[in-house]
Amino acid sequence: MKYIPIKFLVVLFIITIVSNSCSDDFVEVASFDENSEDYFNSEEEYQKALTAVYDLLQSTYLNVMLGEIASDNTLAGGESATDTPGIQEVDNMVHTPVNAQLRDIWGWMFSGVNRANYILEFKDKTEFSGREGVIAEATFLRAYYYFELVKWFGDVPLAVDKRLLFGDQNVIERTPKAEVYAQIEIDLLYAAANLPTTQAETGRVTKGAAQALLGKVYLFQNKFSKAATILDEVIDSGTYDLVTDYNSIFETEGENNIESVFEVQYTDEEGAGFECLQCSEGNVAVGFNGIRNYSGPLFESGFSFNVPTQEVVDAYEENDIRKDVAVLDIDAWAVENSGVSFAIGHEHTGYYNRKYISRKGDLNTGDANLTNPNNYRAIRFADVLLMAAEAYNRGSIDDVKAQTYLNRVRTRATLPNVVATGNSLTTSIYKERRVELLGEGHHFFDLVRTQRAAQEIDGFTSGKNEVFPIPSIEIELAGNRWEQNGGY
Repeated sequence: MKYIPIKFLVVLFIITIVSNSCSDDFVEVASFDENSEDYFNSEEEYQKALTAVYDLLQSTYLNVMLGEIASDNTLAGGESATDTPGIQEVDNMVHTPVNAQLRDIWGWMFSGVNRANYILEFKDKTEFSGREGVIAEATFLRAYYYFELVKWFGDVPLAVDKRLLFGDQNVIERTPKAEVYAQIEIDLLYAAANLPTTQAETGRVTKGAAQALLGKVYLFQNKFSKAATILDEVIDSGTYDLVTDYNSIFETEGENNIESVFEVQYTDEEGAGFECLQCSEGNVAVGFNGIRNYSGPLFESGFSFNVPTQEVVDAYEENDIRKDVAVLDIDAWAVENSGVSFAIGHEHTGYYNRKYISRKGDLNTGDANLTNPNNYRAIRFADVLLMAAEAYNRGSIDDVKAQTYLNRVRTRATLPNVVATGNSLTTSIYKERRVELLGEGHHFFDLVRTQRAAQEIDGFTSGKNEVFPIPSIEIELAGNRWEQNGGY
């Protein structure tokens, strides 16, 4: 579904309120929970609250873009070395607890958690047909937001079926990430058991999405046998398949296709501004990724952030059809198309993230660089196949099956089969994930969870940069009781 603007009040944790504020001015607000008992009296009210939970998915554009920049796939780019300092700091692995973008990720993801918990706190209040489905969707989304939080920050405050309200910052503690992962698993098992295989409304989460995310959660914890089993259920369901035409996946006509297991929906019908980026209904990252001062066919101009490196371009094998879909070589494009012009930005490599740069013809209501309709393909079937391949191989379960899954992805890319086994097969799977998923925000976390980040990312410090710092203001709001992540 293309998410509608949220017009009703949802209850947020005070930490989230501060983190998400578009202004430093304080305003008088009504009690957070004074109307709670008067809400959730009908299916319509549950559905409106559920739309509010989905709405925060659109803020994950920052997780995707910054996650890619943190890896060795792309450089920060931008206009200059001081353009959006928080992004430049992450690129150089010198980020601190006052980084504005990390503060946004913390705040926006906790907003999603709190909105989900608002529903789950009152899940038994009113009976209606389809209530179980609403609860299952909210439970999946809570798991999704918590997975983002634990990936980025490690130990985080955990709240289950209750909102974090004003005053809770004085008593709540950070929960060990192992316990957060355990709750995520519980949530996803519940969601998978109660969600339908397909949804009538495009964009709502499904059984397959819950199973695929659970497989990823298992993989992040090296629970290879469990990952293989649940990912096989997704693969064997017959619900998903690889799209034959790889060129179409990231175009408008490729949205919500048979390869899409879970997709974040964006629209260009309602925009926002820099004073409130999370208010946009569009994919903000698409404008940030765009070609600076571009004039020419097919694409729109942008801010030239998140530029692919020569190293990752060279990682593609000869004749790999994915290369030109993932990467736009702007110099070659200019030669092929007369009248193309563009500006050279900071750290210009000559390459752009072609999957997520804006195309001509979009409405771009409000601001062409902030309101792009390009959906984020959060979990693709190709990702599922490669996760399953890794689980079977690294878990020493079945290298032949791992080869089968890996080679399904390679065959579509018009590449020969891999016949390696053992550690050599592991290396092939890692490489395949990198080139298949380039520009989609996964590589940094893949490097961290497989303990390869220090050898691949310039400036990465082992024992520190596996997670990002807790925003300092959150520690201050908690009365300085929380211990900062090591090294920060």
